[in-house]
Amino acid sequence: MPDGQTNSHAPVLCAERISKSFGPVPVLFSITMDIRAGEVHALIGENGAGKSTFMKILSGLYPPSSGRILLDGVETTLPADGQAESLGIVLIHQELNLAEQMTVEENIFLGRELTKNGVLQRQAMHDSVASLLAEVGLDISPTDRISDLAIAQKQMVEVVKAISRDARVLIMDEPTAVLTEAETQLFFRQIEKLKARGVAIVFVSHKLAEVKQIADRVTVLRDGQWIDTKAAETLTPDTMAQMMVGRELSDLYPPMHEADVDAPHVLQVTGLCAGIVQDMSFDLRKGEILGFAGLIGAGRSTVFEAICGLEPVESGEIRVDGHPVKFQSVADARALGIAYLTKDRKEKGLLLGQKMRPNLTLFALPNFVKNHWLDTKAEDAALTRAIRRFDIRARDPQTLVGNMSGGNQQKLLLAKIMETDPRIVIIDEPTRGIDVGTKQQIYHFIAALAAEGVSVVVISSEMPELIGISHRVIVMREGQITGTLTGDDITETNIMRYAAGLKAKPEHEGQG
Repeated sequence: MPDGQTNSHAPVLCAERISKSFGPVPVLFSITMDIRAGEVHALIGENGAGKSTFMKILSGLYPPSSGRILLDGVETTLPADGQAESLGIVLIHQELNLAEQMTVEENIFLGRELTKNGVLQRQAMHDSVASLLAEVGLDISPTDRISDLAIAQKQMVEVVKAISRDARVLIMDEPTAVLTEAETQLFFRQIEKLKARGVAIVFVSHKLAEVKQIADRVTVLRDGQWIDTKAAETLTPDTMAQMMVGRELSDLYPPMHEADVDAPHVLQVTGLCAGIVQDMSFDLRKGEILGFAGLIGAGRSTVFEAICGLEPVESGEIRVDGHPVKFQSVADARALGIAYLTKDRKEKGLLLGQKMRPNLTLFALPNFVKNHWLDTKAEDAALTRAIRRFDIRARDPQTLVGNMSGGNQQKLLLAKIMETDPRIVIIDEPTRGIDVGTKQQIYHFIAALAAEGVSVVVISSEMPELIGISHRVIVMREGQITGTLTGDDITETNIMRYAAGLKAKPEHEGQG
C-alpha cells in the first residue's frame, strides 16, 4: 500500500485496488489510498484524472466496479445516496448543495431537525448555529436567507454544515475555489481544529501552494491511475505540478507580446454606474489583454454584465469602435462582436444535461440554420474542429456535459463563445477549479487570440495569472477603480495594496 509518511494515527477509511467503469469505459484503475485520523490527505491531479469519481466512491455516491472499502479496518459497503453521512463520512461538493430559499439554520439542520414531542426546537437550533458561525468567524445570522449571501459566505455555510454533522471523514472538493486569501486562511484554521479533534480530511484542490500549506500527505492521480503518495513536506508546488501532468511546466505562461499603444480603442467606458459600480471609466485597445483584479465583491463582474446587457445600466456611456451603444441583451453584444464567458459555467454557461454539440452551437445558433432548418452536419463539423482546437478530452463525443471534468467543461465553454468569431472576449475567472495543465492551455489560447488582434478582458482572483498574461491590470475596490498597473508595476504587492484601498507606486503607474 502506498505509504508516503509514517503516521501514528490509524487509517479510518481505506480504498484498496479500486477500479471503476461506466459501461464499457474504464475511468479508474486499481487505486489504493488510506485516510488517517487527524491528518489532511490531499488528492491532486489534472481535470479528468478521476478525482471526482474516486471521491464519490469514498463517500458512497458511486459503488466501485472492483476493489474494496474498509472503514476502521472492516470491509464495508458504503450506503448510497449520501447516507454514508450516518457513518461520519461527509462530502462537501464543489457545486454548492444548499437550499437557496431557506435560512442558514434551516440548511444546516435540514433532514435532522431538533424536535421535542413533535415540536421544532427553533431556539436550540438557532443557538447551535450561532455558536458554529462564531467559531468559524462567519459574520452572518442563522436567520439569513442563503440566496442573500455572497458565494464565499455560502461556501463557509457548507463547511459549517459538515462540522455540525460530527464528521469522522471530511472530503472537500475545491473548498477554497471561491474564497479570498483571508477567508482561506480562516478556513485553514478551522481545518487545523478538525485535525486536532481527530477528523480525517481529504482535501482536493488545484491550488498547489495551498496543498503545500495544509496537507500532511499528497496522493497524485493521472489518467485514472495512482501515480504516487508522498509526504507534503518533501514536495514543492512545481514538483506536484510535474507529477500531475507528467511533464515540465516551465512555460506555464506564454511569451508576452508587447501591446500596441497606438492600436485603436475597441471599447471605451465612461462614467458607468450599475449597482455597486460607480463612475467607472476605462478603455480597451485592439489586441490587448486587460486584467481586472480586486477582492470578491469589488464589482468586477458587475461591470461587464452591465456592458453586455445582463445588468441594468443606471448612467454612463459605452462606446464600441467609437460609436455609443446600449445593449439590452447578450444577443445585442454578440451582434457587435462581444462575447462574455461567465464565471459560473455550470449554472449559467452550459446545459449540463445536454451533449457537447448543442452546448457548442447554441450561442451561435443562427450560423447553423440553413433554409430554416438546423444544419446538423455543420454542427458536427464545428464540434470536430472545437475538440481538436481546444483539446477537449471526452472519451465519447455523445457524453453529457455534466459528466465531463471541470477543465473540459471550461474548454467547451471557450469553444462555444468562439463560434461567434468575436472581436472582444470577456473571460470571468478563466481557470477557477481547473488543473495546472489545462491552465497552461487556456493561457496560451488567450495569448494567441491577442496576437490575432482579438481584445481580451480577463477577470480573475488569481493574481499570478493576471501578472503572467496581462498587458495592463485594473484594480477595483467597492465598485470603483483604485489603480491601473502596467509593465513591471504589475506585482502581487501593488495589486493587493490597491485592492485594499492603499496607494502602490504612483510614479510608475500607467493609465493607458
